[in-house]
Amino acid sequence: MEIIHSARPLYAMAVSAVAVVLIGFSYERPNLREFWTILAAVVKFAIVMSMVPAVLDGKTIEYSLVTILPGLEIGFKVDPMGILFAATASFLWILTSFYSIGYMRTLKEHAQTRYFMCFAATMTATIGAAFAANMFTLFLFYEAITLCTFPLVGHKETPEARAGARKYIVYLLGTSLAFQLFAIFLTYNAAGTLEFSSQGILAGTASKTMLTVIFVLFIAGIAKAGIMPFHNWLPAAMVAPTPVSALLHAVAVVKTGVFSILRVLFFVFGTDLLVDLDIGTAAAYFVSFTIIMASFVALTKDNLKARLAYSTVSQLSYIVLGALLLTPSSAVGGIVHIANHAFSKITLFFCAGHIYAAAHKTNISQLGGIARRMPWTMAAFFIASLSMIGVPPVAGFVSKWYLAVGSVEALNYPVLVVLLASTMLNAAYFLPITYKAFFEREKEDEYHHGEEVREIPIMAIPLVLTAVGSVIIGLYPDYFIALAREVIR
Repeated sequence: MEIIHSARPLYAMAVSAVAVVLIGFSYERPNLREFWTILAAVVKFAIVMSMVPAVLDGKTIEYSLVTILPGLEIGFKVDPMGILFAATASFLWILTSFYSIGYMRTLKEHAQTRYFMCFAATMTATIGAAFAANMFTLFLFYEAITLCTFPLVGHKETPEARAGARKYIVYLLGTSLAFQLFAIFLTYNAAGTLEFSSQGILAGTASKTMLTVIFVLFIAGIAKAGIMPFHNWLPAAMVAPTPVSALLHAVAVVKTGVFSILRVLFFVFGTDLLVDLDIGTAAAYFVSFTIIMASFVALTKDNLKARLAYSTVSQLSYIVLGALLLTPSSAVGGIVHIANHAFSKITLFFCAGHIYAAAHKTNISQLGGIARRMPWTMAAFFIASLSMIGVPPVAGFVSKWYLAVGSVEALNYPVLVVLLASTMLNAAYFLPITYKAFFEREKEDEYHHGEEVREIPIMAIPLVLTAVGSVIIGLYPDYFIALAREVIR
């Protein structure tokens, strides 16, 4: 594999880091502040996409920043899995930026400069995590994402927001420092390096018992993946403004969690070692429990964002499940679901936020007939719901198809049953929302004083685009499938 030494990964990070400063200096000029936000998002995406042809050509782009100890450095590497994550996140940041402007201005939110600064800082850390060349670098940016998003979770500064932010930071920092950092130390002690390798770095370095302990510590320490029982931070974070929820659930935080687990499974352990340890099946059943239980909890939630939150907990485990089944098809399904879930789930959160901004409604029971007033929003919601369920030709079908094929390849029929059952549960908690919006009548007292409810273009356009994106990915998934196959080649 040809290696290209280039600072472009660093430039992709630096764009939004510079934007943090420019946004801060523009606090008295909102239009200029938001111009820097959009410009940084577009430039970042352009830099990321400029690296795609080389990666698809089988090359990797590397850049070493500083070496701390032998085998321990802050370095960056652009490979197929990293570019898939970075391209998805940077593109969706553009749309989220436009959406955020409409949301923050419509609701006249306070501290908007701090909000956009933290948003840009989070995207700096996200790209750093995507392009991390080793577990040490990934850990640093994993923690940076937590710290950058903490003010966003508590943005409203209400007692509820502060409580949610405290739970957020305790869960994510606590598990990371207690378990993940310990796992990284044990890995370095055993292997003498933390550099990612396509064959893994731990084979033959320690006893099976020690390697199993390291595996469990990593899974427990990466709480951003939302695997039960370390998932409660995610519903608690719903006190944040909806664009933040979209960032947490679709782009940065949870995707960094599952991305980190995939890095550990494929590039720290390696599939051969996982087969030898014979822990993949047990772990697959563990995450299958999360898939089913989170779906049942989602069924009980009337608050729209809460239902979407538990849906995220369930859907994230599809990604981890795909890796743990240890077959080529399941791995492709899990990796591709990073992008598929991102487009679909951000659409759903955009819709929830748009409904709140335009109609001041947060509960599903309040949505009777709202599609007559917000047709584009609810149409987009329906399309994204179909993707989450796994209905062709929307993106989620591609993921679930590969996961189902992978479970058959692994002769793991209980997991196939889990996939089918979760699909039915997805339909049970999503489709009634669409039915209520389109086919039920509004209650007479739903809108007071002749309140006019209509869609806000700067918020409606991004959610329509992400919904269309879900359909396009479902119809033409070759780009993401090609990158996923490069990862497992």
